[in-house]
Amino acid sequence: MSREVTLKINGKEVKATEGMTILQAAKNNGIEIPTLCYNEQLKPYGACRICTVEITKGRRKRLVVACVYPVEEGLEVETENERVRKVRKMILELLLPLSNKGPIKDLAEKYGVTKSRFEAEPTDCILCGLCVRYCAEVKKANAICFVGRGTKKQIAFVPEIAPNICPTCRECYSLCPASRVIDLGESIYSLSIPISEKIKKS
Repeated sequence: MSREVTLKINGKEVKATEGMTILQAAKNNGIEIPTLCYNEQLKPYGACRICTVEITKGRRKRLVVACVYPVEEGLEVETENERVRKVRKMILELLLPLSNKGPIKDLAEKYGVTKSRFEAEPTDCILCGLCVRYCAEVKKANAICFVGRGTKKQIAFVPEIAPNICPTCRECYSLCPASRVIDLGESIYSLSIPISEKIKKS
């Protein structure tokens, strides 16, 4: 049986079950931590890093990703101090050129990010992996996948599977933090082309 641990979040003492993440402990105690790539149905992924928080262990302070970092006895967590907000603003600056819609836009407004110093081609995809992971973990279909590496990494349909599943499923639509809308019934005409290329041509 998992034991209970006590930690502090923003100075408030809270209880959590060993094995929980900081994000889960915060949610259970009504403390909001922003997320973009997190979904309770899926395994934590830590891709967007917008849930970054500062922890203190002994005399050491450091930044960690709340959706994957486990709670510990005596851990102290700050979810909205100056250091954390600075990191989130930088992350949002990196994401805004890719997509300025939905939750990304809302978070940018919350943290006062009105423009970005960075340039990127708008793709309406931040590679959070929610659609890929939902399709694999919940639907067990594996109709969507990552292709490429580094700056070439993209989301693509699996040609042997997607035409038979995606047009009538579309359950991943509501998960997308970039609010991408793709009419899969019309756009799956060349499944070797990544999604970003389909958007350009549609």
